Amino acid sequence: QVQLVESGGGLVQPGGSLRLSCVASGRIPSLNIMGWYRQSPGEQRELVALITSGGGTNYADSVKGRFTISRDNAKNTVYLQMNNLNAEDTAVYYCNVNSPMQPAYNYWGRGTQVTVSS
Repeated sequence: QVQLVESGGGLVQPGGSLRLSCVASGRIPSLNIMGWYRQSPGEQRELVALITSGGGTNYADSVKGRFTISRDNAKNTVYLQMNNLNAEDTAVYYCNVNSPMQPAYNYWGRGTQVTVSS
């Protein structure tokens, strides 16, 4: 069984910063992709950023230059540093892990709320 536990969400003013963390436990394939997605009320879940086990990254256009994804493979942890936040970043942020070699391997955390408001 794989578990993903997110932390670090909260209320922040526009222009502020937050750092999200996600710890994965259980069987983690050596070749994997960890990522952050977000979902606002009434909207579909969307990709924010992802990082491969080799360190390759990909970002949504809306967060490029403001968000940075990183990982610590020894700790099975992925981070999302979010800077210069704005109201459009308000959402529930979900952690995901999947493996390109195992299509059935795809797990989600329960999410952490990020609210950007003055």
